[in-house]
Amino acid sequence: MSLRSLKVLVAFVSLLCWITASGQAPAPPTSSPTPPLPYGPPIGVESAKKAAAAALAEARKNNWFMAVAVVEPSGVLVYYEKMDNTQIGSTTVSIDKARTSALFKRPTKAFQDMVAGGGPGLRALSLPGAIAIEGGFPLVVNGQIIGAIGVSGDAASNDAICGQAGVAALK
Repeated sequence: MSLRSLKVLVAFVSLLCWITASGQAPAPPTSSPTPPLPYGPPIGVESAKKAAAAALAEARKNNWFMAVAVVEPSGVLVYYEKMDNTQIGSTTVSIDKARTSALFKRPTKAFQDMVAGGGPGLRALSLPGAIAIEGGFPLVVNGQIIGAIGVSGDAASNDAICGQAGVAALK
């Protein structure tokens, strides 16, 4: 083996070791030093409808076509509604956003931001059941997560505006 081949091989092995080590590095500290909220009793159908109605009202006000899903803390669907003329793909995406927020106790924008940051944040793409698109939010009542809402149908930032209206309806 030539000296040049040996140098290339050593460089390649070093790169592989670095990639493996960086993939195992601890997650960067969260922006919030407070512990995550506890799960509470699951959201009921009437509260789920109330949150979805507020999200859809915001969508209608802005002439956006949206699908809205509300899940309980375990990610099980409690309520779903889709406006006429909403793209069909938004059905699954709204449910996935809600499930991600419920299961991981955070808005889906947190994952979107991690991925956008690159580097170690790209690990979010390998989390089973996590979707990295803004528009999913935990639903909190009395300091406990009772479920989550997911909205899809327009730009992710517009989905988020509607989702926040749903969150506000339960406060």
